[in-house]
Amino acid sequence: MLFEQIRADLTAATKAQDKLRQRTLRSVIAAVQEASVSGEEARELTDDEVRAVVKAQVKRRHDAADAFDSGGRSDRADDERAEIAVLETYLPAALTDDDVEAIVTDVLVANEFTTRADMGRAMKAVNEVIAGRADGRRVAELVKSQLT
Repeated sequence: MLFEQIRADLTAATKAQDKLRQRTLRSVIAAVQEASVSGEEARELTDDEVRAVVKAQVKRRHDAADAFDSGGRSDRADDERAEIAVLETYLPAALTDDDVEAIVTDVLVANEFTTRADMGRAMKAVNEVIAGRADGRRVAELVKSQLT
């Protein structure tokens, strides 16, 4: 499971005295543990749920890097980007724009989605195929542009 892999990687980073990986993986483990107890009762998260937590951590770091850049703290922004690089190793490879466009086209044709009224159903069908491997806004733009 992904969470066990993250824990094992933390142990390896600790032994290698890799401070960046240690700091990053500790924060992810804390976020996963927090998410696992945030319901009615504590439970172990699935790999998809762990990936969602990691993806949220990546987004948080992107936002922080942008804030540091606008505040003139490029050193801190670089630290955030280095943590993003560590986190992205636990996410599936991102799709290229051409791949996303091809998937959107295929799903829309296969399900006969043609009008803007089909937008919600089309997005649901496309997101099942893309499964978080592309930016949601970009996907929505492509779906919207292909629906007439």
